[in-house]
Amino acid sequence: MVDYGLAKRAALAELRSGSLTRDDACDAQPYLLRAARYHGEPTDQLCPVCGRERLTHVTYVYGEELGRYEGRVKATAELAQMDREYGEFRVYVVEVCQSCGWNHLAVSYVLGRGEQSPER
Repeated sequence: MVDYGLAKRAALAELRSGSLTRDDACDAQPYLLRAARYHGEPTDQLCPVCGRERLTHVTYVYGEELGRYEGRVKATAELAQMDREYGEFRVYVVEVCQSCGWNHLAVSYVLGRGEQSPER
């Protein structure tokens, strides 16, 4: 598992020091904001930039074996089934503020049985 907390703290420090503008820090694309609204999972963490709204986690999956599911948003509950079904795929969790547009990669990790399925 890779935790991007240090990169997040560095970005927030740059924002506070003025070397990073709020427009650059809060640049969530419309697709990401829609994904957060309709498919994201709410967290208990307040946005570190605006403090007005709780962050939402959006989970994406990528892997050659996933076929048409590659690059799609998945609920955390779906990952256990996928872990048993696929050989290997990568999971990326992005935190998003639907109020100000802050977004940052929170964690990434690999799931799967650890083998490629010959039939896929």
